Amino acid sequence: MTTPEMRRSALEQAGYNTFLIRSEDVYIDLLTDSGTSAMSDYQWAGMMLGDEAYAGSRNYYNLENTVRKYYGYKHLIPTHQGRGAEHILSQISTKPGDVVPGNMYFTTTRYHQEHAGAKFVDVIIDEAHDPTALHPFKGNVNLNKLEAVCKEYGKDRIPYLSLAATVNMAGGQPVSMENVRQVRKLCDKYEIPIMLDATRAVENAYFIQQREEGYSHKSVEDILKEFCSYTDGGTMSGKKDPLVNIGGWLSLNDDGLAEKARNMVVVYEGLHTYGGMSGRDMEAMARGIEESVEDDHMRARIGQVEYLGELLLEWGIPIVQPIGGHAVYLDARRFYPDMAQDQFPAQTLAAELYLDSGVRAMERGIVSAGRDVVTGKNHYPKLELVRLTIPRRVYTQAHMDVTAESVLNVYSNPKKPKGLQMVYEPEYLRFFQARFTPLG
Repeated sequence: MTTPEMRRSALEQAGYNTFLIRSEDVYIDLLTDSGTSAMSDYQWAGMMLGDEAYAGSRNYYNLENTVRKYYGYKHLIPTHQGRGAEHILSQISTKPGDVVPGNMYFTTTRYHQEHAGAKFVDVIIDEAHDPTALHPFKGNVNLNKLEAVCKEYGKDRIPYLSLAATVNMAGGQPVSMENVRQVRKLCDKYEIPIMLDATRAVENAYFIQQREEGYSHKSVEDILKEFCSYTDGGTMSGKKDPLVNIGGWLSLNDDGLAEKARNMVVVYEGLHTYGGMSGRDMEAMARGIEESVEDDHMRARIGQVEYLGELLLEWGIPIVQPIGGHAVYLDARRFYPDMAQDQFPAQTLAAELYLDSGVRAMERGIVSAGRDVVTGKNHYPKLELVRLTIPRRVYTQAHMDVTAESVLNVYSNPKKPKGLQMVYEPEYLRFFQARFTPLG
């Protein structure tokens, strides 16, 4: 527990950036679900079976077989975490002048695509940019937008479609099975591979089970396998669905591309049978994947997110709807309707929430969107959000109640902040390390 004075001091030292607050100064940490989940006794037992051989660890082969069983991909290239997989994929498949269409950008994914010389083009449905739209699958690809990109650039300049399931920046919104099926047909027509951001694909499978006709009787495990079958490979941050604190992988079906990835991984990550992970971490991830596809686990995981979201909706607090899979997203534009986007309303809201209660959240707006790599001008996303991200198997309902009450306090406070001014901006992925000072 902290006092308002302690929180004010901690926030000032952090430059009003919640990423820079020390964890010991945080009461309830909803910054991210990345590596912050609790491992099970089954996973901890697996940690004791770590084969730390430099080459050919048995834990690698167990992880490879587990990924093949549940995701269906042929080749596994382990990495230290998800962005390591994104980097390798971009380097082996993308060249300067390429165009990568995707269903809304993600920060590190787009950075690696642009770092390799490509341009990202958003082809998500329009409803994804409207926080009030109640479309059940706001992560869907707009097929007309995608075909227009394919016609304009052709297969020689489109290395792959970047498909996220669920879509983080849209509020944790899922992709339907019917949509990915149609996307597969369209990409086959233009001979364009589909690369899945599989980080939260299990959550996506649960939404299909709950919302899409014809899938209510199927298990999350079976739905996940079918969904991945429409893609050609995927990147994974094992710190989300697979319930571990570190690790990731790149999986591919193409033999030639996998060979390139194995050559690249030994340069940037580690040998192709550990890729930056210890044997015990690979074993914990393999076991976490097994647990993640259990229907009861996913029902409880997403149920907790829905509990928090529904409580906020009852109190009239503006959030992204439908409620997403891993987080509740506060709509900062509606918290501060008179605040210009250049005054960073989402960053301001995250700071105000921490000041009120010590709850740490994450900005997902103009700061995260960054700058155009060509013009240097700010991207201005339609969504200006604060993400309350729920780690798996960590917090109780009481923690969600405290969080909701703090959000209500901030929303109801008649004295509104004037916003923030950025006083330090790092060169890359500025939302991690930027510093701010209050206006007024």
